[in-house]
Amino acid sequence: MKKKKLIAMLTAAAMVLSLAACGNTNNQENKAAANISTAASGESAQESTESKESVANDTKDATADDSAADAAEKPVQTKPLVVYLNDFDAVIGDMFKEATGYDVEVVVGNGAETMSRIAAEKGNPQWDVVWIDSMYDVYNLSADGELVTDWEPENAANLTGFSKDLVPDNKCMYPTDIHAAGVLVYRNDVWSEADAPKTFDDLTDAKYKDAVGMADPGVAAPAYPLAAYFMDKKGLDAGKEYFTTLFDNGLKVFPKNPQVVQALAGGDISIAMLQETNAYDMVASGEPVSIIWPEEGAPGSTRVAAISSSTEQLEIAKIFVNFLLDAKTQQQLVDTGDEGYFEPSVEGVTLKAERDANAILAVADEVFGAENEADIKAWFADMSAK
Repeated sequence: MKKKKLIAMLTAAAMVLSLAACGNTNNQENKAAANISTAASGESAQESTESKESVANDTKDATADDSAADAAEKPVQTKPLVVYLNDFDAVIGDMFKEATGYDVEVVVGNGAETMSRIAAEKGNPQWDVVWIDSMYDVYNLSADGELVTDWEPENAANLTGFSKDLVPDNKCMYPTDIHAAGVLVYRNDVWSEADAPKTFDDLTDAKYKDAVGMADPGVAAPAYPLAAYFMDKKGLDAGKEYFTTLFDNGLKVFPKNPQVVQALAGGDISIAMLQETNAYDMVASGEPVSIIWPEEGAPGSTRVAAISSSTEQLEIAKIFVNFLLDAKTQQQLVDTGDEGYFEPSVEGVTLKAERDANAILAVADEVFGAENEADIKAWFADMSAK
């Protein structure tokens, strides 16, 4: 009996030791599993951190590459862009510099002076861009291979329908604005509204003898488009006949529009075919004058921008022309003051409040105006000298 009890006790003790051993084994396995899980989590976290750092580094590298690419694509300027112009010389350089960072050197002169300078430099052009209201003169430069052709600025898509028609087939120049080369202006202390001329044909009336003046088409940039319009509209011979009648009626021709203003203000003439900026300036200064926009329309003078085919700064020159066709640029030019009386060439620009909202402009065909320019200017010079 005692032997059986002893065996039972030994068996129970063995079972206890066995269970303890199993418990220790399970604990060690659990700890090992936990350690493996912790290690795996640590490795995963490290991989995630490394992945994020890699993405961040890749992003930085991509940004740096893009910046480098942009810098590489932007033309580097080594000297100012030379622009020949006859208006806006006081503001356009600063405007372009602020918008693009590029420098501009402006060379200002009237239409005849500018074209004479270009002709004198034909063998060694000193200009990159010409920007003047002498569309026909500029167009003629393309015939001699002096202009970049067959290109289109991005902002040309914003041109008005009227302006799109002024872009020649060879795309050598782009219009930036159109203003009246001549509106009818009369002294309202000499003529009543009823007696004042209403159309350009009225100027041939004998009652206006010795009263009418205009600028010389051979000297003043806006005056040639005025003459060319009548020659184109009426036909070359009929146009010359029209002006012959005006000369017979005492038409006085002055070198440029400022001299016409002086004659009108001083009483030497009492009616003028006057460029619209000068006309509105006279009204603003308190001169006793009134402006008439003829119902048939006023001859328009188109300011165009073109690039020299000899430029060493082609890309920057294209940026400049595209800048001129930006609505923000044209709005700023409208708002600058004295020179802001014009019809913008692009959509989205607000005109000066005092400018007639119903004003109609008409221009001579660019080919007609260009092909007949020398003949018309020579004819005018002969008639003026008589």
